[in-house]
Amino acid sequence: MTLRFDGKVAIVTGAGGGLGRTYAVELAKRGCKVVVNDLGGDRHGTSSSSSMADKVVNEIKSAGGQAVANYDSVEFGEKIVQTAISNFGRVDIVINNAGILRDTSFQKMTDLDWDLIFKVHVKGAYSVTRAAWPYLRDQKYGRIIVTASNAGVHGNFGQANYAAAKSALIGFANTLAQEGAKYNIIANSIIPTAGSRLTETVMPQNLVDALKPDYVTPLVTYLVHESVQDTGKLFEAGAGWYGTLQYYKSKGKVISNATADDIAKNWDVITNMAGAEYIGSITEQTGRLVEILEQHESSANSGSGSGSGSTGGAFPSNIKSSALFQEMADGVKTDPSAVKVLKAIVVYVITDGKNELGKFTLDFKTANPSVYLGDVQNGEKANATVTVADNDFVDIAAGKLNAQKAFMSGKLKVKGNVMLLQKLQTVLEKAKKSKL
Repeated sequence: MTLRFDGKVAIVTGAGGGLGRTYAVELAKRGCKVVVNDLGGDRHGTSSSSSMADKVVNEIKSAGGQAVANYDSVEFGEKIVQTAISNFGRVDIVINNAGILRDTSFQKMTDLDWDLIFKVHVKGAYSVTRAAWPYLRDQKYGRIIVTASNAGVHGNFGQANYAAAKSALIGFANTLAQEGAKYNIIANSIIPTAGSRLTETVMPQNLVDALKPDYVTPLVTYLVHESVQDTGKLFEAGAGWYGTLQYYKSKGKVISNATADDIAKNWDVITNMAGAEYIGSITEQTGRLVEILEQHESSANSGSGSGSGSTGGAFPSNIKSSALFQEMADGVKTDPSAVKVLKAIVVYVITDGKNELGKFTLDFKTANPSVYLGDVQNGEKANATVTVADNDFVDIAAGKLNAQKAFMSGKLKVKGNVMLLQKLQTVLEKAKKSKL
């Protein structure tokens, strides 16, 4: 075995059977010390027993490996991580595998069906990973796996709760990948297709028997090895097939001042996936928006900052942040009431790091809130003025740069009402969520 895990400690949740058991056993064979976590409940999450975890631990020890059992629910992640620390002194790998099913049609779904699924899958993955995170950061090393599902990608009849939870985990892992990058913390999502006590409810028995968990194990084992540098990706394994999934967007069509009728007329072009483009990050998507603004620029009005306070003109294409202000402008135009609560004016001075590139005004004080290029108009004064470099502002919007850290380090300078920016952030986040 060339891929070894000597000196490493792994936590595998839901390791009392199925996929989790195969992960734990294989890692132990390769020299890893393993915390075998399993509540020992049924697939509906309504019971508990220590026998399942104990059985796997005994199997590992009998083969000469090192393992310890933990019987806590994954919602108590700090207890599971403490088991690793108390017994082995560290934690290097977290495989979030624990799961339950409460399948029913959406019409018949209860709050309990929904809440239990999210408590185990989403809250459980969060709780265990959150408890391990400080240790991973301090040692500048970590490997994290979350278990997604094809239901989370495609949906599945009778699994609205499960599909929503599994989709949430993909976004969770992608974010951990970004925040953990500088600490050598690698995070990925895995879509396993294997016969287990969960899949036997949605697959015929002959298929459950044929799709052995062992077919998935090699990919997960590799993904948590120290040699792996791929992060923030979605992988799939089943029936001896291994691959990765990515997100693509159609080329679409730029339509200035579009109406619903224009959308209808161009529907075939909008939905045509021929020549689709791969978009791998929010930063890439922001860059894409800047390119689209350039296409608008030739036909758009040139006076978005000429004194009218209009949001109809295109913002400068040479400023990356223009895409962000355009998004704000469109949002304010669609729902003016969302920002009226602020009753304030905020000016952003965007620089290249030294020299000013442009000013953008968020006028939420007037009867008709707007976002426009240029300084404050009509003799008004800004309640807050923010000065920030173009690249830094894009990174803040993409989540790559923490706004508070940028402020403390001087990358983001504020004159006037600093608390107003926090209120603005809350309003913008609320507006984003309302679109989802």
